[in-house]
Amino acid sequence: QVQLVESGGGLVQAGESLRLSCAASRNIFTINAMGWYRQAPGKQRELVARVTSGGNTNYGDSVKGRFTISRDVAKNTVYLEMNSLKPEDTADYYCNADYGLFASWGQGTRVTVSS
Repeated sequence: QVQLVESGGGLVQAGESLRLSCAASRNIFTINAMGWYRQAPGKQRELVARVTSGGNTNYGDSVKGRFTISRDVAKNTVYLEMNSLKPEDTADYYCNADYGLFASWGQGTRVTVSS
């Protein structure tokens, strides 16, 4: 099972950008899909963005047009570029590796957006 380590979170002001990184302990090329999820206080975890092994992407409605997921297979890393951040983007962001029958999660990185 792959180990995932997120980084890049922090405190920013509304309108600014951040890039999150998720470093995997093994090759991500054969993983069904890699994704980013987030969980705000008092809310359920929700999909932010996901990229399949074939390169197809999908995004949560609230981040479409602002966030971009990408992956560097050579570095076993998945990125989440977040632009035009809003206070409602404040959450803990988790990296996910979907193997189909099971999934692995990172420990999360916190993003706080001030107004």
